[in-house]
Amino acid sequence: MVQRNYQKELDKLLLEEAQKPGLRRVLLHSCCAPCSSYVLSYLAQHFLVTVFYYNPNIEPQEEYRQRCMEQERLLREMPLLHPADFWEGAYEPARFYQACAGMESLPEGGARCRKCCSMRLQETACLAAENGFDYFTTTLSISPLKNARMLNEEGERAAEIYGVRYLPSDFKKRGGYQESIRLSKEYGLYRQNYCGCVFSKRARQEQEEKNHVCTV
Repeated sequence: MVQRNYQKELDKLLLEEAQKPGLRRVLLHSCCAPCSSYVLSYLAQHFLVTVFYYNPNIEPQEEYRQRCMEQERLLREMPLLHPADFWEGAYEPARFYQACAGMESLPEGGARCRKCCSMRLQETACLAAENGFDYFTTTLSISPLKNARMLNEEGERAAEIYGVRYLPSDFKKRGGYQESIRLSKEYGLYRQNYCGCVFSKRARQEQEEKNHVCTV
């Protein structure tokens, strides 16, 4: 199987869009403010961006609310070439647990994570189609822990289902992840130490306990 370079695919698409009059609209699913920081600064140079914060996987609710508030604060404080709008999706953790039923014991990064990402991407695609967006995409690929191929496959699948174009991406490329860290420090953003769900939090705690045992 040929290895796709999603950054080069995005470069080509941006060149094509630059030849057209006006700006296209993109609905950007965001997992958190730190991950969105670089992606926003990058995409806002080429699109009219609306940030869609939809993460029913995040537990507890206080953690969800804190991340959401940080996302809104970043949009207020971060200067962008074209200002971005903000939409908050429904907080419905029961939907996440239903989608991932039977996968609770699977390791991080496996089938459960794929199901979770697919759920969020399909919700984004549905909303993008309903509101006439030209594209949708997600910030998730900026993380070194996230599989860009899986995310793009699920994004393209959601695009087929809802009839709206998916913006190919691997935002960690070209120093994107490092720039997100720099921007997070610049804006004093809250950076969580686990992906969001109770399973990722448990895995993080187990890893920290293991590391502690190895160093004492």
